[in-house]
Amino acid sequence: MKSVPSKFLEPVNAYLEGLVHPLAREDRRMLLSQRNFIAARLFAGIAAIAVLPIHLALFGAPSALEIVGYAWFTLPLVLVWQLSRTGNFERAHILSAVIFAVIVGVIAAATGGGKSFILPWLVVIPFEPALHASRRTALAATALAAMTAAVVALLDVLNLLPEPVHLPAAFVDPRLFSVLSATLYMGMIALGAGGREASDPVANERNRLIAENVREVVTCHGRNGAVNFVSPAAEKLLGIPASELMSHAFFDRVHIADRPVFLTAIAETAAKGKPSAIEYRLRRGPLEGPHKAAPPSYIWVETRYRAQGQQVVGVTTDISRRKSDETAIEAAQIEAMRANETKSRFLATVSHELRTPLNAIIGFSEMLTGEQATMIGAEHRDDYARLIRESGEHLLSVVNSILDVAQIDTGHFTIAPAAFFAGEMIESCREMMALRAEQAGIALSVELAPDLPEIVADERAVRQITLNLLSNAIKFTERGGTIAVTGGMEGNNFALTVADSGIGISESDLKQIGNPFFQASSSYNRPYEGTGLGLSVVKGLIDLHGGRLRIESRLGEGTKVTVLLPLVCKAMPAKTPSKIETFPIAFGGLDAKSEAKNELQRAKRRA
Repeated sequence: MKSVPSKFLEPVNAYLEGLVHPLAREDRRMLLSQRNFIAARLFAGIAAIAVLPIHLALFGAPSALEIVGYAWFTLPLVLVWQLSRTGNFERAHILSAVIFAVIVGVIAAATGGGKSFILPWLVVIPFEPALHASRRTALAATALAAMTAAVVALLDVLNLLPEPVHLPAAFVDPRLFSVLSATLYMGMIALGAGGREASDPVANERNRLIAENVREVVTCHGRNGAVNFVSPAAEKLLGIPASELMSHAFFDRVHIADRPVFLTAIAETAAKGKPSAIEYRLRRGPLEGPHKAAPPSYIWVETRYRAQGQQVVGVTTDISRRKSDETAIEAAQIEAMRANETKSRFLATVSHELRTPLNAIIGFSEMLTGEQATMIGAEHRDDYARLIRESGEHLLSVVNSILDVAQIDTGHFTIAPAAFFAGEMIESCREMMALRAEQAGIALSVELAPDLPEIVADERAVRQITLNLLSNAIKFTERGGTIAVTGGMEGNNFALTVADSGIGISESDLKQIGNPFFQASSSYNRPYEGTGLGLSVVKGLIDLHGGRLRIESRLGEGTKVTVLLPLVCKAMPAKTPSKIETFPIAFGGLDAKSEAKNELQRAKRRA
């Protein structure tokens, strides 16, 4: 059964704790400190208000000095209101020290200066902040008390003080009463702090056990980020003893790009008292030692901060796996977007390249096999047959390019290196493309370095590289242009260069050259036909030989493509097979006969 005092004190304590700011109630230590601060000032203010009517009844109107004394006891009520509304304990202590210092100084000046009975109360001013507030606040209160005593002493020495007020006779000497009352007041404050500390060991031990046994790292920071406590879990997280993370050593491990966010979060949490959370990178392992030259290893962590009195407590969790998953998801999204763009390019290019020759084949076939076939002259039948053949060869070229790209991408394209003379192969390719270049009105020249050595590579693949580059150069060079093919040595590599004076490639498109199905213009009405697979095949074949591809170009000024192959090529390991996506191709647009007629007209214009 509870005692009568306990029953009386419970609602009082509940009322006082209700006046404490909500953010301070979450910390038991801060709750007790603010409750004791409020209780002392509330009791003094209520006592002054209660005594005032009695004083008026017994002694009449108070004197000026008595009014100052009553103000001394009632002004702290303003502090109670301010602290309850804002929860700023530091500001409340500073304002309390200012009020005490001003009132003590005024009373001391009016009652004898350096001999005033009130001067012992100056000791009380820094006493309470020293127990409950920060060191900075205690120093400020001490400075106020010292400054008040110095001002009173200086005025006393300079005889600038007014005539001392004579106090009425009392049973106890005012000086003794002042010393006793100040001593009792400080004793009450000390008892409040002692009660708080008495209750802290259990809470501290509980908090210590929690901090030492959770997987998260618990840290306590000052306002400047300095650490004064680190839980043992830090050793598992960062690979070093927790003792090596004290003071600013923890901050030194924060990634340099994340340090502003780290300090801002701590400062704002301490100033505003609101919880916050940030994600940043921490360095693992020792900062110095035999592995100092190795690249630093960072992990992603998340820290949740909460203000606890004059400190900020952080709970840090390793989120490296989550970040890795987010990176993988982001990469998958980018890959999905790239696949979608590839599909769009595939539909925009391959469907056009297949539809046009197929329409020509179907249209001319109908003309040769229909009822009107007997009315077609021999010359026209030859033209139709030739166009059917050309369209079929174009279809075969498109299909072969798609198959080559698919085989290279999945790692099924194998090469068989063997020794051969590159010069002879280049001359053979020139002869094959000479007629096409002549028909296009383009000058094709070849220049080979003397004594060009044999190279060990897949001759069929190198021939395909050369033919693809020549075909591209002819396609994108206007009539009257030039194409120069050179073969020689560049360092320890065989260098094959195809330079043309064609339309060139813009800087933005140059970055994407070599991607499958990419062309500088990917619309159905582009001026140059092709699937955009030529350079993709070239790049894949070069990679299989362990070589390099270099492209130099400027829009309107031509293109220079250089292939660098080792003199002795070794088949590179095949890539991991990847899934091949297939898309249905819709054949629409012009009917077959109309397309065939258009193709015939284009052929006549070319002739």
